[in-house]
Amino acid sequence: MNIAVCVKQVVDTEAEKRLDPGSWRLDRSVDSILNPYDEYAVEEALRLKESHGGEVVVLCMGPENAAEAVRKALAMGADRALLVSDPLLAGSDSQGTAYVLAEALKNLDCDLVLFGIRSTDGETGCVPAAVAERLGLPLLSSLSKVEMSDSTLVVHRETEQGYVAYECPAPAVLSVVKGINEPRYPSMKGIMSAKKKPMEVKDAAALNLDATQIGASGARTRVLSARFPEPRKAGVKIEDDGGGARRIADFLASEKLV
Repeated sequence: MNIAVCVKQVVDTEAEKRLDPGSWRLDRSVDSILNPYDEYAVEEALRLKESHGGEVVVLCMGPENAAEAVRKALAMGADRALLVSDPLLAGSDSQGTAYVLAEALKNLDCDLVLFGIRSTDGETGCVPAAVAERLGLPLLSSLSKVEMSDSTLVVHRETEQGYVAYECPAPAVLSVVKGINEPRYPSMKGIMSAKKKPMEVKDAAALNLDATQIGASGARTRVLSARFPEPRKAGVKIEDDGGGARRIADFLASEKLV
């Protein structure tokens, strides 16, 4: 079974996120990491490989330094990687990203394509569906369990009421939720071996991409304005001097909470 895992390099979740006021793009000059949600997809792919054989290939679209995030997935146990990197891709929105990933996946001949549920920067969560649409494959999203029997997928899709079980033939596109597994930590051996694993780098020309669908000029969405959220106001502190309960009730009533 050949599995592709699409991953993204994102701004470190501990870093302060800022927008460039000129382009309204996220300032990526701060520390970056492998998207935490993608670690669950990598781990699930590795478990499927351990049960059914095959290989796991990591696919990423990003700048050259996104190779660092890809190396973590390789250190976890993925076999090889493909990084699509080109200055022409800068400013691509979610639909442009899906187009690039889908074109790259057409050359990988995979039985399954796995995604994390979303990225911690864009937070759109729509790239897996857009990729599935472009590839003409079924989409199984928000999965909390994935099993394979012969060439049939048996999955649990997380919902507000619990989960729904589905069966679907491979190939398919899947997105998995946080908590589907516990991602492994890369061992020292894994980190060292990741440096020797193949990582192919392709640009837009190598994938024969349509320039009108990529980059800021090909984006179908625009950020018109942005602002920082208003600072939180100091709360009301009530000390109980015997009339605390009444003061709390009055406060709740004034806020129309009771």
